Amino acid sequence: MSLDFGAVLAEWPQLLRGAAFTLGLTAVSAVLGVGLGVACGWARAWGPAWLRAIVGVYVELIRNTPFIVQLFFIFFGLPSLGVKLNPEIASVIAMVVNLGAYAAEIARAGIEGTPRGQIEAARSLAMSEAQVFLRVVLPPALARVWPAMTSQIVIVMLGSAVCGQIAAQELSYFANLIQSRNFRAFESFIVATAIYLALSVLLRQTLNWLGPKWIFGRVPQSR
Repeated sequence: MSLDFGAVLAEWPQLLRGAAFTLGLTAVSAVLGVGLGVACGWARAWGPAWLRAIVGVYVELIRNTPFIVQLFFIFFGLPSLGVKLNPEIASVIAMVVNLGAYAAEIARAGIEGTPRGQIEAARSLAMSEAQVFLRVVLPPALARVWPAMTSQIVIVMLGSAVCGQIAAQELSYFANLIQSRNFRAFESFIVATAIYLALSVLLRQTLNWLGPKWIFGRVPQSR
């Protein structure tokens, strides 16, 4: 079998467009998903019983069902309720909901790892509960779990390949489109695999820099 990567690489504008869309989709989903996860992590660790129960159902439901089923439910199921979404918006919602559930458990682990004495010391300074959480608990909690959070964001980015099934124009969508034109499926998906690998390394390195620099690096971490 002879390989012809030239036929695939000739379509580099589409591959570049798909890679850029994948990164954009991941960036939006990461910001919203981690935010949702932190909120749910707080609810699971500090919230009232009724809120813990509601969030617990959400977390278990998402963590125990396939991402593609969640995506199809949002894109194909919601229109039956009168909610019509384009592929891009449906993809973002699905990725945010999925990441939020996993990030919730990661964030909860960090929050619950905060030393009790540190929390009581903050309260003794007449800080409100919101100030205690945002200034004392959350930054070191995120620092503790940032490697796990980074890995989960990368996993969600790789999972975005499924979004091509609803015609979201991400990388796998264009790889499939290219192979349908030139019948070079093997080469098309080898190239797509290499691009996904490069995106994963780039995303992980960016998050490893971003976390300590801007998210929790300015606050002393708990010991």
